[in-house]
Amino acid sequence: MSPDTLTPVASIAPPQAFSPAEFDEYVVTSYARFPIILERGQGCRVWDSEGREYLDFVAGIATCTLGHAHPAMVEAVTRQIQKLHHVSNLFYIPEQGELAKWLVHHSCADRVFFCNSGAEANEAAIKLARKYAHTVLGIENPVILTAHASFHGRTLATITATGQPKYQQNFNPLVPGFHYVPYNDLAALEAAIAQLDTPTRQVAAILLEGLQGEGGVRPGDRAYFQRIRQLCDEKGILLILDEVQVGMGRTGKLWGYENLGIEPDIFTSAKGLGGGIPIGAMLCKSFCDVFKPGDHASTFGGNPFACGVALTVCQTLDREHLLENARARGEQLRQGLRAITQKYPNLIAEVRGWGLINGLVLREEVELTAPEVVKRAIAEGLLLVPAGPKVVRFVPPLIVTADEVEAAIAMVERALA
Repeated sequence: MSPDTLTPVASIAPPQAFSPAEFDEYVVTSYARFPIILERGQGCRVWDSEGREYLDFVAGIATCTLGHAHPAMVEAVTRQIQKLHHVSNLFYIPEQGELAKWLVHHSCADRVFFCNSGAEANEAAIKLARKYAHTVLGIENPVILTAHASFHGRTLATITATGQPKYQQNFNPLVPGFHYVPYNDLAALEAAIAQLDTPTRQVAAILLEGLQGEGGVRPGDRAYFQRIRQLCDEKGILLILDEVQVGMGRTGKLWGYENLGIEPDIFTSAKGLGGGIPIGAMLCKSFCDVFKPGDHASTFGGNPFACGVALTVCQTLDREHLLENARARGEQLRQGLRAITQKYPNLIAEVRGWGLINGLVLREEVELTAPEVVKRAIAEGLLLVPAGPKVVRFVPPLIVTADEVEAAIAMVERALA
């Protein structure tokens, strides 16, 4: 039976109204949720169950690249679900091949492995680095350096890689083979490499974010990363960059590493890659592609549905010139937030970020916290998200307009007033 001859089915009834208390009765309470029930979205705006409109500067935490209900995504989802939505990776998948080709042609990578999330992409990178260390470098006990205040995911390996004890508490024993260094501190990193160099143990890889997202929207120092690239080349260490939050145009460039003037050996993507449809990717250069059949796999990773939609997101970035928009709107947003900073210098320490990932940093000595500012902004009709206790994060869809940025700035100022 062809798609054109499918029998129409009765429309599915929408979810019944429920309260947050009813929700928490059935869903694991591993999130501290705001008491809002979101029902629909259009562009950069969403509406709750009571019909109230919000300007969405969370975008699923830097995920809804094209906002909500973008016509290109609606068309791609409809087309692909009517054609083929899932098959095993035991067969060739045209949509996966096309997406991999686009990513390779638009990055420094030569190969792509597809999965479902940022954590899985980072897991793949960790496994690839370990196999490379054993089979190519001959390291018996490879160590991966990561940074304090980093965030790399919620699996056991990726929370171990995450240099924040609050994410690791009560989940020990953690995965061995990781060592932490301060971010943007070259002397500490070089000292760690020397300290860990023994006959049986060596640093095999360095895993960093080009800009720390969950760690407080802290951009990497260009000279720091360029020296790390040099060190990796000198010592045969793999450089892995976590692009899960800063990739896919979020910084005003397609990849975060482009802001630093370097190329990684391996990097990871997710979040904005699918525009809200779950997909992750581990991308690498051919020299370190040591995976063989059976080494790593993912049932859902790279299926036709996810790849078909992600390819549409990629193509729309080009067609609608969204990298240019991210740069322009990001600069507009930072200028507006800096004007607020000048008005409240005793409250706000600084504004920092790249493109459309920005942080409003509250002074440590004030009692006001980022979650409190987020609650005040919600009351004004603006959705924001914290990046730690003292940083308010702004990550709107890349389609955000100048008028919407101005509206968000005005709402933030009212929230702080």
